[in-house]
Amino acid sequence: MELAAGFPPTTRDDWRRLAVEVLRKSGVEAGSPEEALSSPTYDGVTVAPLYDAGDLPGDPGAPGAPPFTRGARALPGWDVRQRHAVADPEAVLADLENGVTSLWLVVGDDAIPVDALPAVLKDVYLDLAPIVLEAGERTREAAEVLFGLAAERGVPLSGNLGASGGEAAALAGRCAAYPGLRAVMVDATPYHDAGASDAEELGCSIARGVAELRTLTGAGLSVEQALGQIDFRYAATADQFATIAKLRAARRLWARVAEVCGAAEHGGQRQHAVTSAAMMTARDPWVNMLRTTLACFAAGVGGAEAVTVQPFDAALGLPDAFSRRIARNTQSLLLEESGIGRVTDPAGGSWYVERRTADLAERAWAWFQEIEAAGGVEAAGELIERRVAATRARRDDDIAHRRFPITGVSEFPDPGEKPLRRPPAPAGRPVARHAQEFEALRDVADALPERPKVFLATIGPVAAHTARASFAANLFHSGGLATETAGPGADPEQIATAFAVSGAAVACLCSTDKLYAQHAGAVATALRHAGARRVWLAGKGDYEGVDACLYAGCDALAVLRQTFEDLEVLR
Repeated sequence: MELAAGFPPTTRDDWRRLAVEVLRKSGVEAGSPEEALSSPTYDGVTVAPLYDAGDLPGDPGAPGAPPFTRGARALPGWDVRQRHAVADPEAVLADLENGVTSLWLVVGDDAIPVDALPAVLKDVYLDLAPIVLEAGERTREAAEVLFGLAAERGVPLSGNLGASGGEAAALAGRCAAYPGLRAVMVDATPYHDAGASDAEELGCSIARGVAELRTLTGAGLSVEQALGQIDFRYAATADQFATIAKLRAARRLWARVAEVCGAAEHGGQRQHAVTSAAMMTARDPWVNMLRTTLACFAAGVGGAEAVTVQPFDAALGLPDAFSRRIARNTQSLLLEESGIGRVTDPAGGSWYVERRTADLAERAWAWFQEIEAAGGVEAAGELIERRVAATRARRDDDIAHRRFPITGVSEFPDPGEKPLRRPPAPAGRPVARHAQEFEALRDVADALPERPKVFLATIGPVAAHTARASFAANLFHSGGLATETAGPGADPEQIATAFAVSGAAVACLCSTDKLYAQHAGAVATALRHAGARRVWLAGKGDYEGVDACLYAGCDALAVLRQTFEDLEVLR
């Protein structure tokens, strides 16, 4: 039967036959195309190459219906929330006058002093701009200043006081006078910043949320009142589908908690999504604009009530006016020009997104139950640290082998880049940035009077060595090393002479397997005689005079560190 448009229906079997043929031509042998083309996440969720209606979970819930929708709000789309960690009233006003709709203020001895809050908020309309506090041990003091300003001006407050534990119970009662103000922020980003997977971040957040519920209800609040005092903060990454699924799964998990507590109708989770600090790079930081745009898009599609886009230079220190403006305009473009916020749960109903949401929620719930069985989030601290450290180690291994590519750092670095400099930002919690190990090597190379050099010994015509020479140069550049390439040819003595003239101490052979079989041993031996301390080969194979190989999937960080050692570069 043909469809009205004249196209015959296509089945999974049709796709499978075509995929098998492509894989066969590519030299890939596998039991099935699904097996060959699937990939696992750090939570063990399988990302398949194809989804259809058969992949929908048994009860995915209705797309566009609770718990996958934002809560009631006055603003269209989402709340554009920007973070400020220094007392700069002009920057605060510039944000509010140019698209920002709420403020996230970091308060403390190393950030905005408590006594500076009145000056920072002097010209801010507290009845229009929600205020979210992150004040740690100074939360009570900062909250009192905020309450005092509201009373002095005779205006209501909205936002979140950022409290936790017993302090939250005390402040929750004060929030009753301000319907738009909540006392508790369950911040899951520290788990993400430490290296947690999505399910680990979710499970820890739900466990911490349940701990706050216990504290609030223990202080006399009803379950319904306690649920109304809690917001959640999650990291949004450039993996847009992972972020969409994470935010949707988080809502589903919290709705289940409310249901178990007997208050299903109060189970809506209010979310604040923040573009990931771990994904940000200090090198080629302009690429961060692309990362944060994808993350912001995913946060909006995933249903976050508030979104914070970190400035592209956040990993370098204090952002400047330009980077803050780009962060604001990223959200404005997605809201006003793209209209992302006009659609409710736009990913809902997607076979892929629904399946990934359900799988992620299942694993996160299992992790939450494990934490609860260990005595709750506080008692399970060591268990959580071990689990997160293990995930971080797996990700670090993928980064080192470039299975987890970082554009502009581990892949396609700019060897002539002039690093940006920014004033240091107030000290915050540690962040395990994905790019930090590669960037540390580049910092060492940049600090030397002359950039360390690797000689690329190209063998044969240009067409024979270009691919592997480009691959090798890309790898060495990712560590801040310079490369110099010999002219095409295969004469060992000519190549050795060019190596000696270059002043390099390490060489890398670049050519085809066929030419390696004919010339690699002789060229490597000649390079040894010319003083090469180490001879690499781009590709695979054992040849006389070659110390080791570098290839797609090799440990690039290990190659770079060995090269630094061979070049006698002190770290």
